[in-house]
Amino acid sequence: MRTDTVYKKAFNRVASMLRDGQLTGELPSENELRRKMGVSRTTVRKVLGELVHRELIAERSGVRTTGRAVEDSDYYPDAETTSRAKHVEQQFMEWMLRGDTRPGTSINELELARQFGVATNGIREFLIRFSRFGLLEKRPNTGWLFKGFTEDFALELFEIRVMFELRSAHLFSRQPDMSPLWEKLAALKVAHTELLKQIESRFHDFSSLDNRFHRLINEASPNRFIDDFYDIISFVFHYHYQWNKHDEKQRNQAAILEHLAYIDALESRDSERLERACRAHLASARETLMRSLIVFDGMDTNA
Repeated sequence: MRTDTVYKKAFNRVASMLRDGQLTGELPSENELRRKMGVSRTTVRKVLGELVHRELIAERSGVRTTGRAVEDSDYYPDAETTSRAKHVEQQFMEWMLRGDTRPGTSINELELARQFGVATNGIREFLIRFSRFGLLEKRPNTGWLFKGFTEDFALELFEIRVMFELRSAHLFSRQPDMSPLWEKLAALKVAHTELLKQIESRFHDFSSLDNRFHRLINEASPNRFIDDFYDIISFVFHYHYQWNKHDEKQRNQAAILEHLAYIDALESRDSERLERACRAHLASARETLMRSLIVFDGMDTNA
């Protein structure tokens, strides 16, 4: 299943490169494509074979060139490009948010596996991966303990987040007009507007929308290391601070308005305006995060 997911994500990425005009005329070698995408040669060959089959590229005498225009229907749906690990992550994040999970909470692998409908080893792999950040701790014979995080951890993480996102935001604004990223951004703009209208009853839904928005921005600069690092950013910024329930609806409403200003700045392609909107939103996120630490300091983490 994992290999299939990797292939489908790689196919979608090459399709986007064709659609955006990043690949025109004669295609680069398999080795060059492999380096650009960070996948194996086997995966690249499978992708190229499917592109030829669908006539998105043509192959004659060993030379591959661009073919017909890429349509929306050519892409594999998001559900088919989500790995098992990503599915577990999404389920876990939602469980933490909806369950009002706090530092000191015990985590049972078997219970989560049953609740998420996945194998126990999938839960264990996820918990082990996140434990390296110091947010989770394995307790002998008693499962896992969620520990929370420190102010130093949060500030160090925020510094890296600003660096990554500013770079991605500026690259996003330079995308060609035909890039599918603009269509995805327009859809998210509508989703933000709709949520704002229903904020009284749906303010909890902002966490998911926030995650989708910031991950979309980072799609403008595909990088496997940033993608991996963004898992922990997602955990902390898009879920962790939500445990501070004070003024949650008002905070999420303000963040939606900041997102809309951020989206307008991206669409304007004005670098100075974009810099201001991005930094303003990230500054608000930092303030919210630091306020949440005050709440955690008052909790009994040995419960």
